[in-house]
Formats: sequence, C-alpha cells, structure tokens
Amino acid sequence: MGQTAPAAAAEQAGAGTPANPRLFSFIGGDVGEWRVRSITAVTGESLPAAPRLKVVAGAAPALSGSTDTPAWVLQGVTSNERYVTRPEKEQLVAKQAAIGRPTATHAALIPIRKSAAWWTLTQDERRSLFEEQSHHIQIGLKYLPAIARRLHHCRDLETKEPFDFLTFFDYAEADEPAFNDMLAQLRAIKEWTFIDREVDIRLVRDR
Repeated sequence: MGQTAPAAAAEQAGAGTPANPRLFSFIGGDVGEWRVRSITAVTGESLPAAPRLKVVAGAAPALSGSTDTPAWVLQGVTSNERYVTRPEKEQLVAKQAAIGRPTATHAALIPIRKSAAWWTLTQDERRSLFEEQSHHIQIGLKYLPAIARRLHHCRDLETKEPFDFLTFFDYAEADEPAFNDMLAQLRAIKEWTFIDREVDIRLVRDR
C-alpha cells in the first residue's frame, strides 16, 4: 500500500479481511482528531499535504462512493520489542507511559524506511548497530515517561507498504523541546545512516 493510490489501498484494507487487534491505520485527509501542523521530508520523498490525521485501530474503512478520499493511508502492526534484552525491556515497561493521556495534546508520526543494506544484516549485526553502537534504547529511556511512544511494523503486513516502521509519539506541549532534542540525538547515531526515507509529521489535538 502506498500514498499514490490511497483510495484503492483503503478499499483493499477494509474488504472483508479478519480484524487484526495489532493493526493501526494512519489516514491523512480532511477529517481526524489530530490537526496536522507540518509534514517535513527529513530524508527522501515527502508525503502529500493533508490538513488532518485520523488514527484508526484496525484497517482503514472502505472508501467506495466516498467523497472523502484521503491524501495517504499508512498501516502497521504493533509487535514484540525487537533488538531489546530482558533488562532493557523491564526498564522500558517500568518507565513508559501509554499513548492517549489527556495532557498529551501534541504528537508526531515518524514514518521511516531502512535501506536494503540494513535488511541484509543478521539479527546480531542489527542489534549491535541498534544499541551497542548507537545507544538507541538508552537515548529513548532518558525521555520517559514524558514522551510516550508506540511502534508499528509495516513489513509484517501482506500488503506492500511505503515505509518499514511508523512511530507515533504523544506528549504535552511543554515537552516538545525535549522531543526535538531526542530526535536530534537519534538522527545523529550510526543506526540512522541506514534510513533512506523519513518523514516528520507534527500534530496537535483540538481542545
């Protein structure tokens, strides 16, 4: 599924497929609980402009006959933490907050795609780049629980998706400088050199 044929993709997603409790759809269009503040291409191609974002637990609804055709639909599934040791997982669980806190009026959706070179590495090599060399987990831990995060895997889907991962963050308005600092640190690590497409979508929830 790609942003170039959003209506067809959304129809396919809602066409009688069994419900997947781990599936989330992010729909950029004219309706949604989040107002889009900006869409910025960090690396590679951007996404088309969209005034609002709707987050759906499950497949995107079928759009046959609808005049509300979205600019793009991105889908991914939540999964177990990968490249994480048991002690690291325990630290994350102890500190992290859930998405959807009333105080979290600001959010960001960061879709990324990793290069073919990343996917040719073994699991051990990816783990080494992810944490031993890049300290990805330790960077994120510093910003918990203020910055809540939910990671969605796109490569686990049967459909062809334009990104490999979709990460949704939410936080209070006062914590946006901390969020920007966290992103700056992550974008400077060695692991990030394997990213060949990244879009930064900033959001605010209507009060």
